[in-house]
Amino acid sequence: MAKIENHKYSYLLQDIGVLLTEGRKQAFRAVDNILVKTYWEIGKRIVEHEQRGSEKAEYGSQLLKELSKDLRIQYGKGFSRSNLQYMRLLYIKYPKCQTLSGILSWSHYTELLSISDDLSRSFYEKQATNENWSVRELKRQRETGLFERIALSKDKAGVLELSQKGQSIESPSDIVKDPYVFEFLKMPEQERYSERDLEKRLLDNLGHFLLELGKGFAFIGSQYRITLNNTHYYVDLVFYHRILKCFVLIDLKLGKVNHQDIGQMNLYLNYFKEEENTKDDNPPIGIVLAADKDQILVDYATGSISNQLFVSRYLMYIPDKKVLEDELRLLLEQESSKGEADV
Repeated sequence: MAKIENHKYSYLLQDIGVLLTEGRKQAFRAVDNILVKTYWEIGKRIVEHEQRGSEKAEYGSQLLKELSKDLRIQYGKGFSRSNLQYMRLLYIKYPKCQTLSGILSWSHYTELLSISDDLSRSFYEKQATNENWSVRELKRQRETGLFERIALSKDKAGVLELSQKGQSIESPSDIVKDPYVFEFLKMPEQERYSERDLEKRLLDNLGHFLLELGKGFAFIGSQYRITLNNTHYYVDLVFYHRILKCFVLIDLKLGKVNHQDIGQMNLYLNYFKEEENTKDDNPPIGIVLAADKDQILVDYATGSISNQLFVSRYLMYIPDKKVLEDELRLLLEQESSKGEADV
C-alpha cells in the first residue's frame, strides 16, 4: 500500500512540476508581450509629439537624448537613447499594434528592427514566430542570410509569399537550400579533412545541423548500409521528414559534384523507395551536398531522373550577405521586367 501511495505521490509531484514550468513560461511570455506593447505605445507618443510640431523629426535625436536622460533618472535602466530609437521605430514599422506577434520578446524585436529591408524583416518575424526561435537562433539565421538563400530559388510571387507567411513546407523543393552554411563547425578554410571528418563534425553538432536543415527533420542514422548482390553501399546521413512524411538521404562530397555522385544517389533513392518505405511513406528525397557544383552538369545529369534528387553546395563560412542581397534584388528586377514585357 505504501509503495502504491509513493507511486501516486511521485505522479502528483511530477504533475505539479509540469504545471509550474508551463505556468512560468506563460507568465514570462505575458510579461514580454506587455513590455512590447508598452514600448509600442511609448514609440507612438514620441512620433505623435514630433508630428504635432513640438519637436521636428530632424531634431529627434536631441529629443531622444533628453527623454533618455530624464526617464533613466525616474525609472532606471532600459531607456537608453538607442532603446528609445527602437521604440520609435517599432511604431513606425508596425503602425497597428495588433500586427505585433504575441510570442516574440522585445529582444527579438530589437534584432528585427535592425533589418532595413521590409521583406526580409517580415520573413524573419514570421519564421521566428512559427518555429519559436530564440533570439540567438534568430541572429544566426539572419547572419547566414537564410531569407536570401531560400528566396533565390523562387520567382517574385514566391519571394513575396515567403516574406508574408514565412517558409511553408509543402513540396520537396521547400526543404532544400543552396548553399547550406556550416560555420558552426568552426573549420578553418585551409584545414584538410575527409568526408568522414565532415560527417563526424556534423553529427557532433547535430543540434546546429538540424537548425540549418530546417523544420521537420528527425535524425535516423549515419553510414546507413544498403546491400545489393553482396555489395555494401553506405548512405552518409539519413533523416525522416515529419511534415513531408518521407526519408531524406544526404551524401557529402568534398569537391565538385560529378555525374557518378548523382547516379549513386539515384540508386539509393530507388532502394529506399522499394525496400525501406512503408505504405504511409512518400517517395524519398535525396540531397547530394558538395563543396562546389557545375549547374550545367547537374541539369544534364538529373534531367531524366524521376526521383526527387537535389544537388546543393555547402559553405564553411557565413556568406557575404551583401552579395546575396544584390543577387536577390537582381532576381526581383528581372522578374519585374519580364512581367512588364508580358503585358
